[in-house]
Amino acid sequence: VQLQASGGGLVQAGGSLRLSCAASRRTFSNNGVGWFRRAPGKEREFVAAINWNGGSTTYADSVKGRFTISRDNAKNSVTLQLNSLRPEDTAVYYCAAARGATYSSTSTNYQYWGRGTQVTVSS
Repeated sequence: VQLQASGGGLVQAGGSLRLSCAASRRTFSNNGVGWFRRAPGKEREFVAAINWNGGSTTYADSVKGRFTISRDNAKNSVTLQLNSLRPEDTAVYYCAAARGATYSSTSTNYQYWGRGTQVTVSS
């Protein structure tokens, strides 16, 4: 599976962005999918994840209530809606497909990683 994240950009604090993760070469409709981010000078951290059919999701506490993950298996894509953005959300955001059908907040449970998309939030 080859993944590509898109939709990043520059936005003011309080604004919104919609990130998309598209899969190519083969479907990832049977895999859990997660979003992670890496801010400058920091370790990669978990953001959100969704199971194979979209029935279960989980979020990092720092984004709960502001970010929403969803998926459309017919379009082979996963979306991360970012609302009420803060400067501390500035990072490169990556999507990843899990080894199995469930979701996970642990990066080692993810087998396929896409290139990231930059999100910059100005104050």
